[in-house]
Order: sequence, then C-alpha cells, then structure tokens
Amino acid sequence: MYKGIIEKYRDFLPVTAKTPVVTLNEGNTPLIFSEDLSEEIGLKVYLKYEGLNPTGSFKDRGMTMAISKAKEKGATTVMCASTGNTSASAAAYAAKCGLKCAVLIPDGNIALGKLSQAMIHNAKVIAIRGNFDDALNLVKAITEKYPIELVNSLNPFRIEGQKSGAFEVCDSLNDAPDFHAIPVGNAGNITAYWKGYKEYHTAGKSKTLPKMLGFQAAGSAPIVLGHAVEKPETLATAIRIGNPASWKPALAARDESSGLIDSVTDEEILSAYKRLANGGVFAEPASAAPVAGILKLKAQGYFKDFKGGRIVCTLTGHGLKDPNIAIKNVGQPVTLNPDIKDILKEVGL
Repeated sequence: MYKGIIEKYRDFLPVTAKTPVVTLNEGNTPLIFSEDLSEEIGLKVYLKYEGLNPTGSFKDRGMTMAISKAKEKGATTVMCASTGNTSASAAAYAAKCGLKCAVLIPDGNIALGKLSQAMIHNAKVIAIRGNFDDALNLVKAITEKYPIELVNSLNPFRIEGQKSGAFEVCDSLNDAPDFHAIPVGNAGNITAYWKGYKEYHTAGKSKTLPKMLGFQAAGSAPIVLGHAVEKPETLATAIRIGNPASWKPALAARDESSGLIDSVTDEEILSAYKRLANGGVFAEPASAAPVAGILKLKAQGYFKDFKGGRIVCTLTGHGLKDPNIAIKNVGQPVTLNPDIKDILKEVGL
C-alpha cells in the first residue's frame, strides 16, 4: 500500500525512525501525456498533475515534511501566510495530527475554493489589509518571537518534501526530461524541483538534468523585472506574489540548469487554462502559466534544436481551487422544457 512521499523517498529526506510521519498519502500524482501540446511544441509534453494531491495542490508534498518535523520538535501551533494553497494544506495536515493552525491571508485576494478548505479544517484564518508579502512579513516576525512553527516555504523542510515531484518524474520517464516548466510565485517549487533533480542525478537515479523554465504572471513578475513588485496583480492568485521568499534559490536553479525565468500575460494564462480543460485536465489558473510559457517559447523558436525531446509542465493545483475563474469564462447552462426534441436539437442531433 502506498504510504506517501516520506515512506517512498525516505532515503532522500531528512527524517529518522523518531520522526512521526504525518501523511495524507500525498504524491504519486499522474504524469499525463498531452498529444495536442506535443504536436504543437514539437517535443513530447507531459503534464505533472499536482491537483490530485490530497488537498488539491503540490503544497502537500512539502507540508507532510514540515508538519512531521514540527510534530517531532514538539510544536503545538503552526502558522503560515498564504494566497490559498498553503493555507489549505497546512490546515489539513495540522488537523491530521492535532496541531493548531493559524493562517494570514491577503484580504479579498484569495480564491474561495482554497479559503473554504482552511476554514473547514478549523484553522484560525485572519485576513489582513495588505498583500501576501505583508502577510509573510508578519508571520516571520511572529514565529521568530513566539513558540509557533513557520510552515511557509522558508521552512527548509517544505523544500525537502516538494523535491519529491522531481523524483516521481524521473521514475516515470526513467530519466529526467530535457525541460521542466513550472509556475513561479514564491519560487519554492522551482527551487525544490531543481534540488530533487540534482540529488537523483548524483545518486545515479537519472542520467541527465533538465533545463528549468519558470514562468511568472506579467503583473506579478519581480524576478523577471529584477525588483520587488509592490502591488502585484494577476488572475492567477496562487502566483500573485511581489517579493518571492525563494528568489535567490530560483535564480540559482535557472542559472545552474541553463534555463530561464520569463513572464506570461493573464490573457496567455487564460488561453492555456482553457486549452488544458479542452484536453480533459482542469487546473487552476497559475498551473496554466508554464503551458502558456512553452507556447510563447515555441513561437520564439526556442525549441527548434530539441526536436523529439521531452518537457514536463507542473500543474500545481486543481481547477476547483478557483471555481470563479471557470464560471466567468464559460457559458451558463441552457434551460429548456423537458422535451426530447428540444434537447436533441440543442446537442446538435
């Protein structure tokens, strides 16, 4: 029976026999081959669908480690700042093992699907008048002074857990891909994947290393711009972050892998979001950023020398995390009388 990433990859993680493993059987998410994207890009495109983690996002990989180590340390309370996914994951894992959880969110800038998760798991959710960066600064100040464990990606155990995504990709493909495309918000995930790829390569589990391709939303692209963005704006709320906590490690991942970090517009994100859904995969808007990104790079001729290569796009969260975006961008149900002829006419028969 599968028991989560800690048991699966224990040899690569900083745990001991004394670590109380807090798991919801996270990880083991599918790597889906995309026929239409492969045809357009000219590479074999795979979608790492992290929306099928227990709370619907990749955050569960890091949270199983962060909460397990907090429990081992004897903590009674954990805290995070969040645009949504981190709060949902922290609340669920804290509930699993009886820890208290407090969450600071930017007022009015969190998707309801994510907020509902934190609330139902009995986290103390506090909306502050400010953005994510303001919330994170408060959380850092509080956890430095009081006996509360910080579980944002500044917590190194979060990165340790999240690197397992790279292990799974290599296990599925029997090697690393040529490219790995990923959304960049707080930049912990690009950092973690690169760490995972390097560790698997060093251990002889993979023969190659990928180029890391990170994508920020144009209205929230501090790494691309080279300076913090005071008021980040994008419909992709999961990456609406103006001053990433893992900025320097993300640059290292980019440079060490000979990759890049670029930006895509909300229009490009929304187009890719719909395209994924048309192919049967419902992912939250931020997840569509790397798909929008590789389509942009294809148009620029970036992949012309890599025909037949492989690229993995991490889809970080499930589409149900942000249902309002979907509802706003599809038509409303048609209302008809209960008449068979009318129904058949409507479906084109």
